[in-house]
Amino acid sequence: MLSGLDPIVYLRSLEPFRRVPEALFQAAVSDLEVAFFPAETAVVRAGGEPLVHLYVIRTGSVRRERPGGQPSVLEEGEVFGHISLMTGEATMDVTVEEPLLAYRIPKAGFQLLLNDASFASQFAAGLGERLRSSLEHSPVTDVEADLQADVESLLRGPAAWIGPEATVGDAARLMSASRISAVLVRTDPTGIVTDRDFRSRVLAAGRGPETRVTEVSSQPLTTVSAGAPIHHAWMTLLDAGVHHLPVVRGDRILGIITDTDLLRCPTQGPVGLLRRVERLSSREALPGYGSLVAEMTGTLLAAGLDPGLIAGFVARLNDALLVRILDWAEAELGPAPAPYAWIAFGSEGRMEQTLLTDQDNALVFADEGQGARGWYRALAERTNADLVAAGFPSCPGGYMASRWHGSLSEWSERFAGWIDSPVPQALLEAAIFFDFRRIAGTLDLAPLESVLARAPEKPVFLRFLARSALSFRPPPALLLRVRGASSRVDLKLQGISAIVFLARCYGLEAATRARGTAERLRAAVAAGLLDGESADLAEEAYRFLLGLRLRLQLRGLARHVPPSNEVAIQDLSAVERTRLKEAFRAIRSWQEQAAHHFQTTF
Repeated sequence: MLSGLDPIVYLRSLEPFRRVPEALFQAAVSDLEVAFFPAETAVVRAGGEPLVHLYVIRTGSVRRERPGGQPSVLEEGEVFGHISLMTGEATMDVTVEEPLLAYRIPKAGFQLLLNDASFASQFAAGLGERLRSSLEHSPVTDVEADLQADVESLLRGPAAWIGPEATVGDAARLMSASRISAVLVRTDPTGIVTDRDFRSRVLAAGRGPETRVTEVSSQPLTTVSAGAPIHHAWMTLLDAGVHHLPVVRGDRILGIITDTDLLRCPTQGPVGLLRRVERLSSREALPGYGSLVAEMTGTLLAAGLDPGLIAGFVARLNDALLVRILDWAEAELGPAPAPYAWIAFGSEGRMEQTLLTDQDNALVFADEGQGARGWYRALAERTNADLVAAGFPSCPGGYMASRWHGSLSEWSERFAGWIDSPVPQALLEAAIFFDFRRIAGTLDLAPLESVLARAPEKPVFLRFLARSALSFRPPPALLLRVRGASSRVDLKLQGISAIVFLARCYGLEAATRARGTAERLRAAVAAGLLDGESADLAEEAYRFLLGLRLRLQLRGLARHVPPSNEVAIQDLSAVERTRLKEAFRAIRSWQEQAAHHFQTTF
C-alpha cells in the first residue's frame, strides 16, 4: 500500500471521484502511482509527447500555459493530464511551480472512470458544458425527483366537459357532483369555467344560474404539456396568474391540475409561498418574508434547478408581494390621481435576484398627475418602508422610489439626457436605470422604450458605457491561489457584474427590449453583434457564478452568517476552484473581444 497520505481516501474526498460507484472506482485506481517532481520541472511541453496519466495534485502547484495564452495555476485537489488523454496531443506547457506530489491514474484507469456520467461531465470538451455540469453533479434526491416528475403524475382523473348551450347552474351541479373546481367548455377554441368565475363573474356581477356558461368562461386555454416537469407547471401558473392548468398531450386534453395539486408536491416551491403572499392581510405579516424566500431558494437549488429558473420564481413572488403592498397604500391614500408604473432596476429588474438584496426602484406617473406629486411621494415612501419590513434593505445609494419619482415626460427627458451626454454620472445612472421593468401599475412606458431604442444611433454613448462595463475585471489568474483567508475574490464585482454590464451594452446596441442577461446575449447574436460561441460561454460563466454565489450564501445563512459576494479561495472545492478560474478566463477573453467591438480600451 502507498505510504503516508492514503491516496485512496484522499481521492474519494474529491469531486469528481466522490460519486463514482465503488466497484468502478476500485478497478480504475488499482494501478495508482505516486509521483514527485521538483520545482521548475517541465512535466509536458506543447507539441511534445502527450501525458499518459491523469494527475491529481496532493501538494504543490503547477503552471499551465498555452502558447500565446494566459497562464493558470493548479493547486491541491485539482487535476491535469485529461486533455492529453482525451485528444492524444500535448496542447500546453505544464511546469512545476512548487515541489509537486501527485497521484497518477494510468490512461486505462481514466478511461474506466469515463464510463461514469458524473465523472465524465467534469472533463467535457467544451468549457460551457464543464461549467454547466459543475452545478449539476449532485446525485438525484427525493426533492429533485419531485420537481423532475412529469406533470401528468399529478392528474387525478380526466377533465369534465360541458356543452356551449349549458348554463352556469348546469356547470355548478356537475362540479359539485364530481367534487372538482373547473370544467371545460366545448367551444372553439376550448374554454374553461371555474369556481372562481362563479364568484367573480356571476355572483359579484348579479347574474343568475340561468346565465349561459359561455358568457363567463375563459379562452383560449393556458395549458401545460403532460411530459413537462412539475417546476415548469409552477412557472406557467405563476406567469399566467391562473389557478387551473389543462394538461395536454398533442391536441388531446388529459385532465386539469390545480394550484392545490401543485401544493401537494412535497417540495417547498413558489406556489405555496405565492398563496401566502396573496393572503397577507396587514403589514404585521411582512417580517419573515425574506427567510421564507431563502428557504425556498435553498430547497430548489438542492433539487438541481437552474439558478436562472430559481431567480425567475423569486422575481414573480417579489412582484406579487409588491402588488399587495401597493394595494394597502392605495387603500389608505385613496385612488391614484393618474395612472402610474412602479418600476424595478438591478437584478430585480432583470429578474435575476435570488436572495433579497437592496432595493432598486422608482415611480413614474402620467403627466396629468404632476399636480398631485404629494400623493405619489406618499405612495413611494410607504411602499419603500413596507419593502424594508419584508426584508429588502434600503439602497445605500438612494436609488429608491421615495427619491426617484416623477412624470413620464420627466423620465423620458432624463433617459434621453443620459444617452445624449455620457458623462460619468449619466453612465452610472444609465447602467442602473436601463434595466427597468414595470412591476405594477397601468401606465404605458412605451416612451421610455423608445428612448432606449435610440441607443444604436449613439455610438459614443455605447463606447463610454462599454468602457465603464470593462472596468469590472476578473482577478489576475496567478492571484487565484490558496493562500489563506487573505486570498479572496468578489464573485459579483469581479465576475457577475463584468458579464451583466457588458451584456447590457450589447443589448442596447441590439435595440432589444429584453432585460435579462442571457436574453440580451441571445439578442446580440441574432443581431450579428456577437458570435454564438462567445455568447454561450458568457452565459454559462454567468450561470456558474450565480449558482456558486447562491450555494455559498446559503451555506453562510445556515451558519447565521449574512450573505456576502466575497469568497475565500481556500473555502472552495478543487472542482469549484478550477471552474472559477475557467469562468474568469472566459470573461477576460470576451472582454478583450468586446473592447475591440466597441472601439474602446481595455
